[in-house]
This record gives sequence, C-alpha cells and structure tokens, in this order.
Amino acid sequence: MNEEKVDHIKSLIKEKAQDQIKEYLSELHPADIAELLNDLTSSESKDIFRLLDNEVAADVLVEMDDDMRNEFLELLPSATIAKRLIDHMDTDDAVDLMRDLDTTKQSEILSHIEDVEQAGNIVDLLKYDEHTAGGLMATELVKVNENLSMPECLKEMRMQAEELDNVHYVYVIDDDNRLQGVFPLKKVITSPSVSKVKHVMKKDPISVRVDTPLEEVAQIIEKYDLVALPVVDGIGRLEGIITVDDVMDEIREQAEKDYQLASGISQDVETDDNLFKQTRARLPWLLIGMIGGMGNSVLIEGFSSTLTTEMSYYIPLIGGTGGNVGTQSSALVVQGLANSSLNSKETLKQVTRESVVALVNATIISMLVYIFNFFRFGPTAVITYSVSLSLFSVVMFASIFGTVVPMTLERLKIDPAIATGPFISITNDIVGMMFYLFLTRLLS
Repeated sequence: MNEEKVDHIKSLIKEKAQDQIKEYLSELHPADIAELLNDLTSSESKDIFRLLDNEVAADVLVEMDDDMRNEFLELLPSATIAKRLIDHMDTDDAVDLMRDLDTTKQSEILSHIEDVEQAGNIVDLLKYDEHTAGGLMATELVKVNENLSMPECLKEMRMQAEELDNVHYVYVIDDDNRLQGVFPLKKVITSPSVSKVKHVMKKDPISVRVDTPLEEVAQIIEKYDLVALPVVDGIGRLEGIITVDDVMDEIREQAEKDYQLASGISQDVETDDNLFKQTRARLPWLLIGMIGGMGNSVLIEGFSSTLTTEMSYYIPLIGGTGGNVGTQSSALVVQGLANSSLNSKETLKQVTRESVVALVNATIISMLVYIFNFFRFGPTAVITYSVSLSLFSVVMFASIFGTVVPMTLERLKIDPAIATGPFISITNDIVGMMFYLFLTRLLS
C-alpha cells in the first residue's frame, strides 16, 4: 500500500468520517485491506476492522500476517470470533486461524459456533498434522451419488453450490461416501437425461490420503495441473479437497523457512519482529560460528612453527573454497529431496555421482593454483605443493560431506535445509584448515 493512500485513510480516521472510510474500503480487495491495516497503528487498524462487514472481515483476517491476526484474536471475545468470523470462513481457513490459539480459547470459540456440523468439521481437521493433506484440506465441496440421473445430479449440484464461493470439480461417491470419480460439468449439457452419473463420470480420479505430506500434495497438483485435489481417508471415503492457492501459500511459507535456515536463522522471523525475537533466531549460529573460528585460531596456534608468512596468504582461499563447494553440494541435494528427484535412500549413488564431479573440479582448481604458485614461489617451494594438495582434499571432502549430511538429516526426519547454511561452511572451514596445516607440516 503506497504512502499516499495510507495517509489518506489516516486523515479519514482522525476526522471520524466513517461513511467515507466504508466507501473507500468497499473498493479494496481483502488482501489490500489487510496490507493497509499492517501500515496503520494498532488503534487505527482496530477502528478500521470494526467498520468491515462480517464476510469481508473474515476474508481480511485470513489475509493478515500471523502476528497481527493473533493480536486481533486476543482482543476479540470468543463469541465474536465464532459468529462474526468463523461462520463466514471455509473450514480450512477457520482451522488455520484456530491452530494459533490455545486449547482453552479454541474450546470457547467452538462452543459459540451455531452450526454443529461446521464445528464438528473444524474439530476433526484440528486433529491432523498441519503439514499433511488432512491439516490443509477444506470440507466445502460438491459431491453427487453415482446412481443419480442427470436431472437429479443437476438439482443436487445446484443445491450444494449455493453454499460455496467456488466450484472447482464435482466429485462422485458411492453409497458409503467412497470416492469413485470426477463428474465433468460438460456432461450436464452433452449427456442424455436418462444417463446415470456413473456412466459418464471420469473414473479413478487422482487423490491423496489425509496423511499425505504437504510436499507430495504440491508435487501432484503441479504434475497434473490440478486446480483442486480430493482427499480421502484410509478406506477411500471422500473427506475434503485441497485447492492450489492453499498449497502455494504453504509452500511459500516453507520456502521462506528453508531460506532462513540456510542463512543461519533458526526460527521464522520477519523484518518488523521485535529485537528479542530477531536476536534469539540469529544468535545461535553466530555463536557456533564464533566457536568454530576460535577452534581455528587454536589450530593455527598449534602449527605456528610451521606457518610461514606465505602460508597465511592462502588461509582465506582454503576456508572459502571448502565452504562454497560444500554449500553447492548440499543445496543441490536439498533441492532434489524437495522436488522428489532424489531419494534419501540413494545416498551411496548420489555420493558416487558427486565424487566424480568433485574429482573433476578439484583437479582443475588445484592445477590452476599449482601453476600460479609454480611461477610465484618456484617448483621446489613447499607452499607450491601444499596449497594445491590441500585444495584438492578440501574440495573432495566438502563435496561428499555436503551430500551425505542433508541426506542423513532427511532420513532422520530433520529439515535438510539446515545443511545448506553455516553448519556446512563452519565444518568445512575447520576441516580445510586441518588439511592445509597437516599437509604443509608433512611436506616440510
């Protein structure tokens, strides 16, 4: 939201021109209103929020960032949240909102929801892990029985569609609510009225189970270009659907988290978070890096009799090369694990492939440095050989280490994105220095 519009709405708030504010807000998308609230003070945003009608207020709340949304929810009574907001949300959005609240507040809100079926659906969805299909799905969908005729099917579709904002697909179920197929809307027009749904439906639709991980859901939607994906339970009963916009939101959040992990930030933070939260998220890896640097200094001190002035010139090269190579290898592996082009069970195969690439890279880098030092220090100087051999060893180690670590973390159910950041750089820096100092002493 540009500064001119923010200043305009602030002036209207000061003038208490509620009618003008309502007219202005009516022209904005809920996402724009949420952005506007984020640019206002706490009291100003609350004044604006009170002027929104229930449906718009619910949509705006969904679009808010987590911190501001939680701030609003803390101030609102449970009855207001239930009747003014939850009643106007799809179940997946309602569940996302409820997850951030403590169990006492959840119970209070649920007790004020008048629609018993909606409350039951929310309770059921809260039981699922938020990073699975069950935790992300919505229960609002259109489904018809396979034995309905075309006129009956059309009537049923109309009745159900009246309660929904969007209809992506029509799903076909049997008498036990098991998913049987997808009903193409075109068939309503082209099929004879005597036909039954089961004769014209598309059988064996692509679906996922409630416990399917979010990453796999996203891959299926991308692979088959789906707008929505049905979710079934262990015996094939239709439980809900996941829409592509919900998946993209979750994947974006996960990508941001992985990027922060790779940058050495241990938890999700924003630029406007308070000082304590930002410090707590960033300090742990900085402390680990400090310890690594201190370890390096002790290592160098132990080899002070071997370390010459010329040798010190190449300390940044050894450490930097090891960190860069390790980060490259681990980044490729993490990317492969994320898009399923690589399996954590293929560790040996990937290590072999990476070793071949590392061998080529190590040979080229070490030979170039050898040629440079050959003319700089002469063919008999220890540094001419030690730097090249150290670089060769560091590149080989960093490549293999950067491959093994993320694949091991994946098998241990730990986010492998950790391996693309300071962990790899610090480790390779220390190991590279050990190679350099030991080889130099050995060749002296």
